[in-house]
Amino acid sequence: MERKVRVRFAPSPTGPLHIGGVRTALYNYLFARQHGGDMILRIEDTDSNRFVPGAEDYINEALAWLGIGIDEGVREGGAYGPYKQSERRDIYRAHVKQLLDAGKAYIAFDTPAELEKARAEHSNFQYDATTRMQMRNSLSLPAEEVERLMSEGTPYVVRFLIEPGRDVEVNDLIRGKVTINSSILDDKVLYKSADDLPTYHLANIVDDHLMEVSHVIRGEEWLPSAPLHVLLYEAFGWGDTRPDFVHLPLLLKPDGKGKLSKRDGDRLGFPVFPLEWHDPKSGEVSSGYREKGYLPEAVINFLALLGWNPGDDTEIMDMKQLIEKFSLDHCSKSGARFAFEKGKWFNHEYLMAMPAEKLTELFKPVLKSNGIDFSAYSDEYISRAIDMVKSRANFVNDLWEQGAFFFKMPTVYAEKDIKKRWKEGTPQIMEELIGVLESLSDFSSAAAEPVVLGWIADKGYHLGNVMNAFRLAVVGECKGPHMFDITELIGREETIKRLRKAIAEITPAE
Repeated sequence: MERKVRVRFAPSPTGPLHIGGVRTALYNYLFARQHGGDMILRIEDTDSNRFVPGAEDYINEALAWLGIGIDEGVREGGAYGPYKQSERRDIYRAHVKQLLDAGKAYIAFDTPAELEKARAEHSNFQYDATTRMQMRNSLSLPAEEVERLMSEGTPYVVRFLIEPGRDVEVNDLIRGKVTINSSILDDKVLYKSADDLPTYHLANIVDDHLMEVSHVIRGEEWLPSAPLHVLLYEAFGWGDTRPDFVHLPLLLKPDGKGKLSKRDGDRLGFPVFPLEWHDPKSGEVSSGYREKGYLPEAVINFLALLGWNPGDDTEIMDMKQLIEKFSLDHCSKSGARFAFEKGKWFNHEYLMAMPAEKLTELFKPVLKSNGIDFSAYSDEYISRAIDMVKSRANFVNDLWEQGAFFFKMPTVYAEKDIKKRWKEGTPQIMEELIGVLESLSDFSSAAAEPVVLGWIADKGYHLGNVMNAFRLAVVGECKGPHMFDITELIGREETIKRLRKAIAEITPAE
């Protein structure tokens, strides 16, 4: 019988979640949901020296904001817990003992100074079959010496015993069969007595087995450790239940070679974290996609297509569609350039398609932050204003830049437009326009436009000069949506008030 699909995302709480980690979590989630499986969030906090307060909460908040649902985890609970590795010490101790008793691992007492000395004396030093008998460990020392050191509480590590000369096969569902000879592997540290915690290699294998993980979907950077993990599964006698490996392509710099880093984001002006991060040690604040105004649906869509394609030209896909289309067969083997400008395009597309009610609610805090009492405007008014300018916006904040004039009268006027459009006779023409607008029985765009354009033609005025001066007076500069759509929304009284203000305050260009 085919086993149930169970995947895990296992970040370390050592800082903010990198956008590459978010993509890994997303691919795990899409794969699990498509196969009716479970998504596990496991916190790998075995490196106590690198633990950062707040990082675990950040991870949970980021995944929740993005809509990546978790079935089992520290917060959600589940039958396979605990889901935090620092709470699984007893489990790891038992498995370390199992390896030691079976002669698959050994105890090493080498001090950091002794290891440094060995590295200095031997170029490309590796703790393995060729060097282990020259070091201080339970294989090279007399049993009495080992017993004495242990009884005295001497710090030690447990190393995995790698037998050389064996071809280790790793079957990867993206890359196919990868073969590595065991001679190039070192005797990895599996456990440290100093903090009574395992290293990643042991904890990862034990947890994946006990949590019945069926597929390990992780970044390409973990591919070199896969042969070691294969050997560990065999050492425990779990070869038949080993999960399938999937190593995802790296996210690359937008403009060069190498893995995407925070420095690239700082240099080119885009976030590399899903949420804003406040470093508790340095106080440094790093930007996040949420705070930059990205919509979670857009971020998900953008990330999904970095290293995977649906097999056709479809670009806009919500989470449901991504789940339906996702396939490891269409994952790339090569790295994907992080085209951050494309992320802006996705955000624009999602903003354009967003229901008016939702977009209105998102825009209200922007109005408030700009000193506007949004309660003075109906939701219909705000929605209509947004609808006129959203085609020019990539982010919700851009709506203010494009449409602030709907909510406040201009206080300054664009100098370049004054110079070009506000001539000596313009104030008089604007006074005449006020009379025309006051005479309208219907101030709607459809009714007002032909009357005003007819008046301009009858007077023999220059259409561009009059309409741009009109726009300058109402908007503050010569930009914006259709002029009569603007005046219909702000109304006759406000339109005339702005014209009178402009006549009084703008000095005609000479």
